[in-house]
Amino acid sequence: MAGQRTRGGSDSYDSCMGSRELAGIAGPLYALPYGEFVAARTAAAKDVSSAGVTAAEQRALAAAVRALPKPSVAAWAVNILAAHSPESLRELAALGTSMQAAQDALDAADLRRLAQQRRQLLASTVREAQALAARHGRAISAAVATEVEQTLRAATADPGAAAAVQSGCLLRALSADGVDVVDLAGAVAVPGSHAVTVPGTGAASGTASVRGTEPAPGAGGTEPADLTAERGGTAGGKPTTEQPRLRAVGTARLTATPSAVERARAALEAAEVAAAEADEEAGRAAAELAEVTAETTLLADEVRELRRRLDVAEAGLKTARKDRELAAALAQQTARAAERQRRKEVLARERVLRLGNTPEQ
Repeated sequence: MAGQRTRGGSDSYDSCMGSRELAGIAGPLYALPYGEFVAARTAAAKDVSSAGVTAAEQRALAAAVRALPKPSVAAWAVNILAAHSPESLRELAALGTSMQAAQDALDAADLRRLAQQRRQLLASTVREAQALAARHGRAISAAVATEVEQTLRAATADPGAAAAVQSGCLLRALSADGVDVVDLAGAVAVPGSHAVTVPGTGAASGTASVRGTEPAPGAGGTEPADLTAERGGTAGGKPTTEQPRLRAVGTARLTATPSAVERARAALEAAEVAAAEADEEAGRAAAELAEVTAETTLLADEVRELRRRLDVAEAGLKTARKDRELAAALAQQTARAAERQRRKEVLARERVLRLGNTPEQ
C-alpha cells in the first residue's frame, strides 16, 4: 500500500549503512539456484566482515543475514529473471507505464493495442523464466508458471510492484486486481535493494526502490532510465527522446478535459480490455485444470490396473508356494523311495554274487 513500509527479512537491521550492507549480501543469495539458498545464507552469515562496523553491528548484520527468508519458487524464478534478464522486467515496467498513460489520456485504441502487447510480452517472459529456472537446476511447474505470470502482470499494473519485481529480492508472488494497489507487505527481503546482474546480461537500471521504502544510498531515488524516458523526463540529468506513441499520448493530455460521459466510456473500454484478459486467463486456467484432471484420471486408472495385477500376482504367488511345498514333499518321498530301491538293488547284487561263488550240490 502507498506509504506503507514493506517488511521482509531485514526488520532487525535497518539502519542506513546496515540496509546497504545487508542488500549487498542478500542480492547474490537470491540470485543463486533455489536449492543452494539455505547453505549459502548460513555461510554468508558466518563470513560477515567486521571491517567498518563494531562488534555489535557485526552480530546484528549476521543475525539479519540468517533471518533472510527463503523465497517461494515463483519468487525465485522472478529473481533469476532480475539477475539474468533485467531488460525483460524493465520492458514490462515501461509497458505498464505506457498503459497507465493511455488510460489517463482516455486513448482506448492505444490501450487495446498495449493490452495485446502485454499478453505477448508476458507469455514470452514467462517462457524465459521457465528456461532460466531449468538452467539453474529447477524446472517450474505449470502452477508456478501461472504465479510468475500473475507477478509479472502486477508489475505492469503498479509501479511499486514493478520495483519489487526488479529488486531481485522478491519473497512471494504478487497479484493485481486492476483496482487497488498491489499489496507488497512481506514481498521483498530487503527494502530498497536492487538486483545483482550477472555479467553479460546488462547492467541493472538504478535502484529498484519498493514503494514506502528508502532507496539504497547513492541511488538518488532514480528510476530505470527507460521508465523515465517514457514519462518524458530525464535519466541522469540528460534529456531523452520520447517515443512517437508517447508523444501522441502527451498531446492527448493537452486537449480539453473530457466530459463525464467520455470518461465513463473510456473506463468501460478499459474494463472490457481487463475483462477480456481475465477471461483469457480463466480459459487458460480451465484448460490446465482439464489437462491435469485428465492426467489424474489416467493415473488413477493405471493405479487400479496395477493393483488388480498385483492381486492376481499375489494369488499366483500363493498358489505357486503351495505347489512348491507339494513338489518339495513329493521330491522328498521319491528320493526316499529311490534310496530304498538302491538298497534293494545292492542286496540283490550281493546275493547273486554269493550264489555265483557257491558250488552247486
